Amino acid sequence: MKAIDIIHNEHRALAAVLQALRVVMDEIRTEGRAPDFPLLAALIDYITQVPEKLHHPKEDNYLFACLRQRNAADLIPLLDRLQAQHRDGAMLICELQSALIHFLALGEPAFAAFDEQVRRYREFTWEHLRAEETELLPQARRILTAEDWATIDAAFEANREPWSGPTGEYQTLFSRIVNMVPPPYGVGPAQ
Repeated sequence: MKAIDIIHNEHRALAAVLQALRVVMDEIRTEGRAPDFPLLAALIDYITQVPEKLHHPKEDNYLFACLRQRNAADLIPLLDRLQAQHRDGAMLICELQSALIHFLALGEPAFAAFDEQVRRYREFTWEHLRAEETELLPQARRILTAEDWATIDAAFEANREPWSGPTGEYQTLFSRIVNMVPPPYGVGPAQ
């Protein structure tokens, strides 16, 4: 079940990015900090790249597919809901990207709309992560066979690090974010 550790790590990495996004937005909203558009773009780029292109396809094509093959009828509604959330999350990311572009172009007048999109995406994603961690993964441990896990493990091990892509581009992006986010959440310059 190496895949479970990888999934947990990928979830933690996404949670760190979501936390950094919350902090950055809180500083803009409550402390009047000037928006750091390169940092906001990097955070949204991570959200766009890693969960959507690396993590969710492996869940859909391997973990969820194996669970469906086990004919666990009680899990079908949960699997349907999680896969629908993968599709809905992609749409929310497009809306988030669009809101960032408007905020960059229009400045302060577009902040509230961008802030709302960030809030919606964060809440949506936290609920999704909660469902996978507390509802799906315990059931997967119980239902799937060693043969199932061998297939799933191989798919998830293709990218051993939670933020690395085939050529290391996700590691570079994650490192760039960590170096841009101010302390205590990153090692970037203090604001």
